Amino acid sequence: MDYKAANNLQDLQYFGEFGGVNPSISDSSTYTFISAKTMFDTFEGNTEGCYLYSRHSTPSNLYLGEALAALEDTESANVYASGMGAITSVILQLCDANDHIVSSRTIYGGTYAFMKNFLKKFNIKTSFVDTTSIETVEKAITKNTKMIYCEAVSNPLLEVADIKALSELAKKYNLPLVVDNTFSPLSITPTKLGADIVIHSLTKFINGTSDCVAGVVCGTIDFCSSLKDVNSGAAMLLGSTLDSLRASSILKNMRTLHIRMKKHSDNAHFLAKKMENDGLKVSYPGLNSHSGNKIMAKQINVEYGYGGLLTLNVDTLENANALMELMQTKNIGYLAVSLGFYKTLFSAPGTSTSSEIPVDEQKKMGLSEGLIRFSIGLDNDIERTYSIMRECMVSLKILKS
Repeated sequence: MDYKAANNLQDLQYFGEFGGVNPSISDSSTYTFISAKTMFDTFEGNTEGCYLYSRHSTPSNLYLGEALAALEDTESANVYASGMGAITSVILQLCDANDHIVSSRTIYGGTYAFMKNFLKKFNIKTSFVDTTSIETVEKAITKNTKMIYCEAVSNPLLEVADIKALSELAKKYNLPLVVDNTFSPLSITPTKLGADIVIHSLTKFINGTSDCVAGVVCGTIDFCSSLKDVNSGAAMLLGSTLDSLRASSILKNMRTLHIRMKKHSDNAHFLAKKMENDGLKVSYPGLNSHSGNKIMAKQINVEYGYGGLLTLNVDTLENANALMELMQTKNIGYLAVSLGFYKTLFSAPGTSTSSEIPVDEQKKMGLSEGLIRFSIGLDNDIERTYSIMRECMVSLKILKS
């Protein structure tokens, strides 16, 4: 694919209140009205361009939402105080008591925990299946199913969803396809492949500086408006709206997203090839050996590559912990969760970001205790980086010299 999402972002231009090249920050929790009638109409959602209270929306949030809608080629977008705020709002907006969800088995641990544990309160059940098998997904659909949920590139196993095939299946059963695209902004545009709703944790690549927590839901005007409805909107009533100051800072960082994603992808691809050549158990969607490589190749916007995430299986948790600690002392990066930072971040997901998933289920899906997830940084000399990484692995006898 060759979708110029960066051009959509480039064409967005806002002037600040006093002519600033950045839009003014709306640092208010409440807004004045010339007439009481306008306040009433705004509260009922019958006006555009008027603001009532920051839990509804703010100008700063609107600017960021427009940029994210341009990124994902949707009609609209709402921004939230976290990725989980976005995810939970979508699920609770689409599902009522006694409904059913078909979800990928490999998803972020927080999403898994919400679907499996928290939704029990409403008797909403989730079938966690291998979404790389369309037949398996179809078998899981019931008369109570209200959505199909997946991650474009899954956390942490980097399984690649065939979004086009999942979309065709969803449309066959008149279901919305919800795609979490956190791992692959710009690299994949889910709506171009048929997705109905796209979610991001803005905390990660889109913001890129590991200094805030935020999320977004991109979709139709009708769906985004329903989330903000004062009587029945899940986002409105759960109160997960993003703060204006953070919205403003994320918008500024989005201006470099296209540059950063290219570098993240180039560096990750380089390291993955080096690791594979050294006989290491590396997984990266850009490698021919990756099970989802062919599907990924059909779906990616080539300019932005295969993404900045790779995994390395070093067999045991002891090996993983020792390697991560040593790499941190050698200034390769940080032993930390999250991703999309300018420095490389690494963690053992089985005991961190996927720890909500029971160990027996981790084993069934192929999540080894020795698996390390790497979010590759923006290193200028990536050959030097691998040389140091290799020295670390040799010193720990993970790799022969």
